[in-house]
Amino acid sequence: MEHDAEARRGFARMGFGCKHYRRRCRIRAPCCGDVFHCRHCHNESTKDGHELDRHAVQSVICLVCDTEQPVAQVCCNCGVCMGEYFCATCKFFDDDVDKEQYHCKDCGICRVGGKENFFHCQKCGSCYSTTLRDKHCCIENSMKNNCPICYEYLFDSLRETSVLRCGHTMHLQCFHEMLKHDKFSCPICSTSIFDMDKFLRALDAEGWIVCNDCRDTTRVFSGVAGHKCCHCQSHNTCRVGPPVLP
Repeated sequence: MEHDAEARRGFARMGFGCKHYRRRCRIRAPCCGDVFHCRHCHNESTKDGHELDRHAVQSVICLVCDTEQPVAQVCCNCGVCMGEYFCATCKFFDDDVDKEQYHCKDCGICRVGGKENFFHCQKCGSCYSTTLRDKHCCIENSMKNNCPICYEYLFDSLRETSVLRCGHTMHLQCFHEMLKHDKFSCPICSTSIFDMDKFLRALDAEGWIVCNDCRDTTRVFSGVAGHKCCHCQSHNTCRVGPPVLP
């Protein structure tokens, strides 16, 4: 009997789902009462732009026996496990456990990549890779903003994100697209995204510049582009007029 129950739990694993998740249930949206495979399917189909609150979901429909029931990992009627990964807080199901899902209580949502590989930065308000622990510039709630390139909200985006040296964030894909267009400074604050000297080797030019990295105003003496800041040696600068003397 135990073997039969275990076999039933694993029946049709990875056999159902949508383009976002593999799962053996659908959810009833508490906002509009309609049924969807997941919250992303709901959000993509609404005409008025309203979004589903994952925490407010109260009922699910088993895709094996079509029984509607309160949120739970195992179907109360047929005994099928509706998601190998299940979070009762987020009402989240996913059969593809290779994603290494985990719930971050500080973020309040589930994330992927393995809990041991991430830490929650309290000031930035999000989970970051452990490789960035004590090695990133903190900006309060930096992930709770739209990507400056594609304008998608970053905090719960399904796409991988990148943290720049200045602390601002964007999608990793958008970051790579920016580099393809020879853009090497943060689109929000203009700070260099890495060592600009590797890319800008121009001569100095006589005139005045302001450095986008250290904000110092400097006089330079030759060349036409990529003027170097005499204060911090950065090439991430722009031409300005001479300072006004008192």
